[in-house]
Amino acid sequence: MNIDLDRIRELFAADRFAAGAGAVIVSVTEDLVQCEMAVTGNHRNAGGGVQGGAIFTLADFAFGVHCNLDLVCGKDVGQTVGQSCAISFLKNTRGTRLTAKSTCISKGRRISVFRVAVEDDLGVLIAEMHGNAFTKDKV
Repeated sequence: MNIDLDRIRELFAADRFAAGAGAVIVSVTEDLVQCEMAVTGNHRNAGGGVQGGAIFTLADFAFGVHCNLDLVCGKDVGQTVGQSCAISFLKNTRGTRLTAKSTCISKGRRISVFRVAVEDDLGVLIAEMHGNAFTKDKV
């Protein structure tokens, strides 16, 4: 697979929600997609912790990039969309940056399953998400 990181970043810049949250694509291989987000005051909930929606947004962004690699790298496939996701929030972070690492557990012609681990810059596993993806017909 020919992975052009600049092209992938350009295409996913259209994800305005993730961009507005500060999520950025750090690295992409077939086996691992890594995205990061600096923790700011806008990510805090009323109790001062990082809001679950902010953590989920980062995990979902890494998942979306990973499950659409075939399409954005020029393979003759349709768009892949999230079919279902489950996230477990494991710890609060004391760090200043979150990193989401997506790995593919199972890849089929239509259905694929991904695991996304979210860690902070202190090396603490903050959350884990499993996402099922569905590849649509080409239009």
